Amino acid sequence: MKTKLKVLRAKKNLTQSQLASILGVKQNVVSKWERGDSVPRPDMMQRIEDYFKVPKEDIFFTAFNYLK
Repeated sequence: MKTKLKVLRAKKNLTQSQLASILGVKQNVVSKWERGDSVPRPDMMQRIEDYFKVPKEDIFFTAFNYLK
């Protein structure tokens, strides 16, 4: 499942490469996060939350959507 990261990135008019550079990762990593193929480590989720000023739970909701 996709994340809200792509929407947030687009609102700031950033390319995947630009966001990757800001976060210190490679472009393909950002692509995987956006597609929901992988999720960032907790420390990186916090950096993304701080950058976009959006709770990480809202950006990566599938990572926090545990079955009960």
